[in-house]
Amino acid sequence: MPRIKITVAYIGTRYVGWQLQPPRAEHPQPTIQGEIEKVLTAVTGTLVRVHGSGRTDSGVHADEQVAHFDLPENWARVNWQKVFTTKLPHDIAVTSVEIVDDEFHSRFSAKAKSYTYTLWLKSEFILPHRYPFAWKVGPLDIAAMEAAASHLLGEHDFATYQNAGTEITNTVRTVTRISHNCPEYAQRSCLPHELVWTFEASGFLKQMVRNLMGTLVACGRHKIAPDSVPELLAAKDRTAAPATAPACGLSMHKVFY
Repeated sequence: MPRIKITVAYIGTRYVGWQLQPPRAEHPQPTIQGEIEKVLTAVTGTLVRVHGSGRTDSGVHADEQVAHFDLPENWARVNWQKVFTTKLPHDIAVTSVEIVDDEFHSRFSAKAKSYTYTLWLKSEFILPHRYPFAWKVGPLDIAAMEAAASHLLGEHDFATYQNAGTEITNTVRTVTRISHNCPEYAQRSCLPHELVWTFEASGFLKQMVRNLMGTLVACGRHKIAPDSVPELLAAKDRTAAPATAPACGLSMHKVFY
């Protein structure tokens, strides 16, 4: 059975995340995975399981989520790009489709990932069309945030920045980039009051980027000192660090293979 790799972009506002909810959920709500599988099932007449490169939480967006699925040979040559464009909701887009080697796995073949987080620095207002995609935080001390970010680069145990709900025992990750410019490869340009942070790492823990962003914003508001970050990391205690940033500003940006 040929393996199909797809790249997916979506607005996560009305979804409860990427991953399917348990079958016995009392009030199941829409997921990105569920919507894609619904299209595949309707066209092929059989359940096709879609595997994502990682989960995104409720309300989180994606520029380049990667997923794969296997199809019988007779379905592999269908113009799936056209099918998805026609049948998926308007807030989900499959931007590329390709047949890949059957050893490729969207999650386990990934070498690194990057996320972007958008802040809105004007306290008086936020443009309505940016409201679903940015956290309105008001003015920040960017230099303090940069100083705090420098302590997060490299290999660390990020247990302090993992929210409950996973069974992962190894919480060590390597963060290779934290920057606050609009990335050259971003598909949207920065507005005057927006600040887009990019986080790149070998992998991320549950809600790790949102938790890191919460700490950087706390530093930018002078609620904690940048030099306190090493102590927060050493605590390995989620309750020691500032609150989680809201989902609306976060987007899965790119998966590296």
